[in-house]
Amino acid sequence: MGVLWKLEAATAAKHRLYKRYLDAWWPILLQPTNGWMRPRVTLLDAFAGPGRYLGDEEGSPVFTLDRLLNHSAADRMHLRRDRVRLIFIEKDPARYEHLLGELANRFGPLGSLPVQVEVHCGEAGRDSIPLLTRFGAWGNPILGLFDSWGSVNVPLDVMARIARNKSSETITTFGPNWFSRREDLNADILDQVFGGRKFWTPAEAELRTDERWRVWLQTYRDALQRAGFGFHLQFELVPRTGQPLYLVFGTGSPKGLEAMKDAMWKVDDSDGMSFRDPRTRGAIPLGQLDLFQGADRCDPELIELVEQKLALGPATVEEIGRWLLTETSRWKATHALGAVREMRQDGAVTVHPSGKLTRKSLVSVP
Repeated sequence: MGVLWKLEAATAAKHRLYKRYLDAWWPILLQPTNGWMRPRVTLLDAFAGPGRYLGDEEGSPVFTLDRLLNHSAADRMHLRRDRVRLIFIEKDPARYEHLLGELANRFGPLGSLPVQVEVHCGEAGRDSIPLLTRFGAWGNPILGLFDSWGSVNVPLDVMARIARNKSSETITTFGPNWFSRREDLNADILDQVFGGRKFWTPAEAELRTDERWRVWLQTYRDALQRAGFGFHLQFELVPRTGQPLYLVFGTGSPKGLEAMKDAMWKVDDSDGMSFRDPRTRGAIPLGQLDLFQGADRCDPELIELVEQKLALGPATVEEIGRWLLTETSRWKATHALGAVREMRQDGAVTVHPSGKLTRKSLVSVP
């Protein structure tokens, strides 16, 4: 692969998700709350790339910085160089130089910007912690984007350090061929990524091709839980054309989950893109738009997930909603009520007490 490469459909879809999420993330963390402001916020893009694609599309460092500087709430976010830092790491020297040129051409001298931008030629797994330390990120919110295409090789120790840091989150991307080429991966590297051989060898034993990605994705989600993230989402991003991507999101806050899911539901799905939950088998999402607009029925994926929850035992609508928020890839607590209502109409569940359905209604399988 040369310095630049073609923008794949899945990457373009992922970029739309990132843009929506960052549009929400920046003002949440940077705008004052009750007169108090966080002293510092750091974004780390550990696989930054060259900043441009062959079709002239913007890479993540360019659109991330652009959307921050031109955010509709920029005048209320108190952007200062000592307060907002963006760190971009690129391993390949030629791509690193190209990224520097792209940023300078677009934004002018980086030292003159109202936020601090650091571009480093290095390796994500080795350099992320030292750079976060050098620029004083610890003790304040960090968003780490570990968005490699070919391999996932960032040690779990890096994730654990970020997980222990207050109000911090990570997004890790598994490329489309990672699960099929796992036999080429170094076992010692897998030990570092998953926290030890005993944690990943059961996934290696999975022989069914159609199940392998699910098992590995769950294995990595479990690793993030051991690293210290209280909440973690795993999802498959499916473009209309091309191969899917697999993402795992770690956060310590339910608000982080809600913000990520809000971003998913706001992403334009006109190109047929969808997010799928690894827990489901065969449910075909109807789309990412408002669940109850233009459709008489709930998304079959949602119904299948609620069925899985109820298979564990009776639960209130409120408990189902909480489970949807914390355990499923894209569904929110607000989706529980509509799903249970439809399932009751279909005779698939019973509700106690009978009558009006509320958050406290107890739902069970007949």
